[in-house]
Amino acid sequence: MSFEDNRISVDFLGENLDLQKIFPFPLDDFQLQAIESLKNGYSVVVSAPTGSGKTLIGEYAIYRAMSHGQKVLYTTPLKALSNQKLRDFRSQFGIENVGLMTGDLSINRDASIIVMTTEIFRNMLYAAVDEKDDLLIDVETVVLDECHYMNDSQRGTVWEESIIHCPSSVQLVALSATVANAGQLTDWIQNVHGPTELISSDFRPVPLHFNFCSAKGIHPLLNDSKTALHPNCKVWRAPKRGRRKGRVPKSIQPEAPSINFVVQKMAERDMLPAIYFIFSRRGCDKAVKDLMKESNLLSLAEKVRIESLLNSFIKEHPEGVRQGVHLDALKRGVASHHAGVLPAWKELVEELFQEGLVKVVFATETLAAGINMPARSTVISMLSKRTENGHRPLMGSEFLQMAGRAGRRGLDVQGYVLTVQNRFEGVREAGQLATCSANPLISQFTPSYGMVLNLLQRYDLEKSKVLVQRSFGRYLAGLDLFEEEEVLVQLKQELSKFKSIAGDVPWTEFEIFEKNKSRLKEEKRLLKVLQKQSAEILAKELNSALRSTRVGSLISLQTPALKGKVLPSIIVEKIETSSLNLLFLCLTSSNIWVLINSQSVVGLHVDCECLDVESLKPPSLKRIGEICYGDAVSENLSVELEHIAKSHDMATPQYDLASEVLSQAKLVHSLEEELVRLPAYQWGDRKKLKKHRKRMEDLEIEIKDRQQMIYYRSNRHWETFLELLEILQYFGCLDDLSITDVGQTVAVLRGDNELWIGLVLMSGHLDELKPPSLAAVIQAISTECNRRDLWTNFPASSESLEALKNLSSIRRQLMLSQKKMNLDIPIWFDAEVMGLVEKWANGGTWQDLIAKTSLDEGDVVRLMRRTIDLLAQIPHCVAISQKLKRNASLALKLLNRFPVRELEDLFKEPINYHNNLNPATKRI
Repeated sequence: MSFEDNRISVDFLGENLDLQKIFPFPLDDFQLQAIESLKNGYSVVVSAPTGSGKTLIGEYAIYRAMSHGQKVLYTTPLKALSNQKLRDFRSQFGIENVGLMTGDLSINRDASIIVMTTEIFRNMLYAAVDEKDDLLIDVETVVLDECHYMNDSQRGTVWEESIIHCPSSVQLVALSATVANAGQLTDWIQNVHGPTELISSDFRPVPLHFNFCSAKGIHPLLNDSKTALHPNCKVWRAPKRGRRKGRVPKSIQPEAPSINFVVQKMAERDMLPAIYFIFSRRGCDKAVKDLMKESNLLSLAEKVRIESLLNSFIKEHPEGVRQGVHLDALKRGVASHHAGVLPAWKELVEELFQEGLVKVVFATETLAAGINMPARSTVISMLSKRTENGHRPLMGSEFLQMAGRAGRRGLDVQGYVLTVQNRFEGVREAGQLATCSANPLISQFTPSYGMVLNLLQRYDLEKSKVLVQRSFGRYLAGLDLFEEEEVLVQLKQELSKFKSIAGDVPWTEFEIFEKNKSRLKEEKRLLKVLQKQSAEILAKELNSALRSTRVGSLISLQTPALKGKVLPSIIVEKIETSSLNLLFLCLTSSNIWVLINSQSVVGLHVDCECLDVESLKPPSLKRIGEICYGDAVSENLSVELEHIAKSHDMATPQYDLASEVLSQAKLVHSLEEELVRLPAYQWGDRKKLKKHRKRMEDLEIEIKDRQQMIYYRSNRHWETFLELLEILQYFGCLDDLSITDVGQTVAVLRGDNELWIGLVLMSGHLDELKPPSLAAVIQAISTECNRRDLWTNFPASSESLEALKNLSSIRRQLMLSQKKMNLDIPIWFDAEVMGLVEKWANGGTWQDLIAKTSLDEGDVVRLMRRTIDLLAQIPHCVAISQKLKRNASLALKLLNRFPVRELEDLFKEPINYHNNLNPATKRI
């Protein structure tokens, strides 16, 4: 649609919008529902598949606001998306009606539509403190595009802060891909912002058809109902065979098709253009080289057209050209798209793809994050990926996000999603992902130094706590903790029940009883040890004495045959065996005959007279331990024996008469008597009471642990806030709770660690640096190049290295403070690419820069732009020197030249980098 045609769309705006004039095509049900909700004054959360037309709802909000003479802020998660929306909205609403705000520049601030990243919007909300006014007074609606970016581990907190601090008078339009807990997100926004309705849909205007590509070709992946694998899909299983000796085993993995094979089969089935996802920059670039050797996917007319557009681009932006194989590949309709590619070249690829001149784009998954590159097909080469935490399978949302890029509305009857066999994954894994549901949004909310300072500038501590506790993470924790709190109530009830049974037991007395009982047990054990030692000594003495003992002598014996009792006995016969051991046939005081050896004798009573045993008729016993009951004759003798035993204590083993044994036995007896006298001895079932007490103690520990867990999960963000506050007070950013000039400087900064950056800027160590050296040090303290193969041939200047070295003491002090609080906030201090930044700031050429570093072009641009973003913030700091501010502005200009700078066609008006207002916070 031409600019003039779209200008008509803006001109007919009135109080009552005519949807048929704005959107001259049938709208889907969920789009109509969202529009109706906006008309009724509700904010909306729109959760629908990628490519289903969510953006139309944001466009309606724009038309509606313009009809009221109001403004709309349209936020995106990425700068590239903001640039794309700027172009789209200029075409749709007219250049004069659309503006752009980034960290280092702004265009057409007074426009009705301002496009920005969500981070810039968050910064605006905090900046309202300085303006003493409502920055959003003329804004009717804020569109949060790609709202599912709340899941982003590094930047997700920005969305939560934006929603929490956005005035309730502003309507929010949160556009999200399908997520599992869109209802929870909606409820949370309603709680913290205002009336909000959920508009969800699983409808896709262009349905997806899932396929699988093996070495045999392309096959349907799912059945007709899309609930399981297609009947013709065979799940590969490893054959059951052992390894034969002397032979190298064949690969048990199925054959994976080549990229050329996959693209050829797709071309035959008219499935192009396609986005081919490969989770590796090198893999994407290698795929381009492999494919272009054999494939030419363009018609003659398309070749002529792409040559013309390429020549124009090369003429206007020679530094932005990706030379060599990639330029040749683009002329054949093939390109790669990833973070290592120069942004200008990526934008060219995107535009050519949108025009249908690029047939295959090899891309990392970042392309699935909202960039408008509609394709007929998407190819997902791997179903797992390498992350910072190791290799893991794709999540359902990641797979669906990539798959959702397939199918062009108005051009395709259906979109094709193609998964590819590889060495590690096959049809089973592909089917599981194709039929799984989306993952839920999780909270990445984390307080920062800047958040603490900005909240305390506007609110007191109590109100700040309320705002911190309004995070999505706190809301989700509250839902999870509901069940935990119910369990806690049940545990407390159980504890109360046990206390009613045993709660009045004087546990001090119980503990005394248990302590004495334990001591008694130990003393009894020691008594047994002493008895055993005494018995061993006695056994040796008795063994010798028994050889000279006469028949009729009195002994005490103890044998298992007589149930282990100590019995007075008479030796009636001494029997020598072939092994020269003695056996004794004895008569006990119980008139029982028994055959024993010397080991069974536990006492020899030499002081007792021998009894006459001549009249006895002993039985014939053969085995040791064998017993036999006596007759009337032996009965008379046993009675006499019993009488003697009573007067000579023959029932006590002789080893128990040792002094140490007697002393220990006396102690045991006294402890037993003392235990009986204790009150707890009368309490009945002490074992049950002990069990009750153990359960009560366990319950008290579990209740305490659960209470601590609930408190932590409910208050962990606030605890972090207080820890940050303490560090800020230590470094002079806060005087009690009042923000100082030092704190105001830190508050306007945005970075991974605002306090670290602020302390560096206020240290004075950078004041005398020349602009190129200043840019190098700013890069070193604000970004990290975490690459193992990193190298660059540009050494940093001695001036910049010396300045960085002087900052080490500040870094050490901050690091110790954070460690004390168990806070893990990065404090960048990386000199590896300082020389590269200096070289560019000193006027080096882009070709020379890239030729002498291992960093990809996209990495260098991203590095420079992050440095530029921080340099742009410096002039708006309070407690730094004017000289540093001037040098920061000069350094920004030195760095911000193409291809680091955006393509010039974005800028239709002069850009003023050095003004008195921060582009991220100036009132619009």
